[in-house]
Amino acid sequence: MRAVQVTRFGGPEVLVAVSLPDPVAGPGEVVVGVEAADVILFEARIRAGLARDFVPVRPPYVPGGAVAGRVLSVGEGVRSGWIGRAVAARVGDRGGYAERALVAADALVAVPDGLGSREAAALVHDGTTALGLADGARTKPGEWVLVTGAGGGLGILMVQLALAAGERVVAAARGRRKLDLLAELGAHAVVDYSLPGWEERVREATGGAGPDMVYDGVGGGIGRAAFEMTAAGGQFSAHGAAAGGFAPIDAEDARRREVTLRGIEQVQFAPDAAPTAAAERAGGGRGGTDQARHRADVPAGVRRRRAPGDGGAGRRREDAAAAVITPRPRLR
Repeated sequence: MRAVQVTRFGGPEVLVAVSLPDPVAGPGEVVVGVEAADVILFEARIRAGLARDFVPVRPPYVPGGAVAGRVLSVGEGVRSGWIGRAVAARVGDRGGYAERALVAADALVAVPDGLGSREAAALVHDGTTALGLADGARTKPGEWVLVTGAGGGLGILMVQLALAAGERVVAAARGRRKLDLLAELGAHAVVDYSLPGWEERVREATGGAGPDMVYDGVGGGIGRAAFEMTAAGGQFSAHGAAAGGFAPIDAEDARRREVTLRGIEQVQFAPDAAPTAAAERAGGGRGGTDQARHRADVPAGVRRRRAPGDGGAGRRREDAAAAVITPRPRLR
C-alpha cells in the first residue's frame, strides 16, 4: 500500500511517500480502506519532535490519528457484518496517512448515510472535544459566547453548538474568508483579532458587559485579552494553544471577578460516537456535515509543499475549517 512516512523529526519536508506491506487484521482488529484522514495541529507538533516527552513515537512512522472509510477485512472475534460498512475511528497515535489502516474493532463508529467520509474524519477528534467543552459549560440560552480561533475545525463546531443551544455568538478569527464563513453560519457578530481594537468590538457586540462564556482556542496574548473582557461571573475555557501556549491567566483576577476557569484537562470527553453526535447537535447537514470542511484534497505524500500534517506549529494559518487528506486514486 501507499503511505506517508515521517522519516525524521522536522518540518513538512520529512514527510515522504513510501510503499509498505498491507496490514493484516489480528484478533479484535479490522482493516479500513482509508478514504480520508484528519489533520490536526498536534500532528505537526509530534512530527516536529515537540511532543517527545509524552508521545512515545519515534521516526520512521506513519502519522495520522483518525480515519474514515470502509472496512475491508476483519480479524478473529470480529463480526463479519462490519465488512463493507462505512466507519470512522481513532487509530491511536499513528497509521492514518495510508491507503489502509489497522483499527481496533471496539474503536469503530458506524457512519450514517448522509455524512461523508471527509466530514466524518474531520469530526473524530474535533467533534469529541467540542461536545466535551459544550457539555461542561453552564451556559444558558441568550447568553453571549465568544469563540476565539472560530475559523478552525473545533472553533466552527463550537460556534454551531452555541447557536444550536440558543446562545448569542461572537466569532473571532483572522481574515475575511473565515469571517465570511462564520457570518454565513449565523454568528451574531464576527471580529478579526489580527486588527487593532478587536477587543472593543467584542465589548460593543455584547452591550459593553463582555461575553458570559469564552471558548479560547488560540491561547497566548489573544487568549489573555479574551479573559480580560470576560464578564464578571462568567466562564473561561482555556483549551487552545495555537499561538504557542495556553492563555496566561491571573488566577487572583479570576477569583476577584468570579470568573470560572476551565482547562482542557477538565473536559469530560464524550463517547466515541462523537463524530455523528457532533454533526447532529451542530445542526445536521447545514452544520456538522457541510461545514466540517476540508482545506484541500491533498494527495497523500505528493503535494509536499503543503504536506499533510503541516498545521503550522507556530505558522499563521489562513484556511478555514478542518483539514483532511484523501488518497489519490491509483491510475490503472
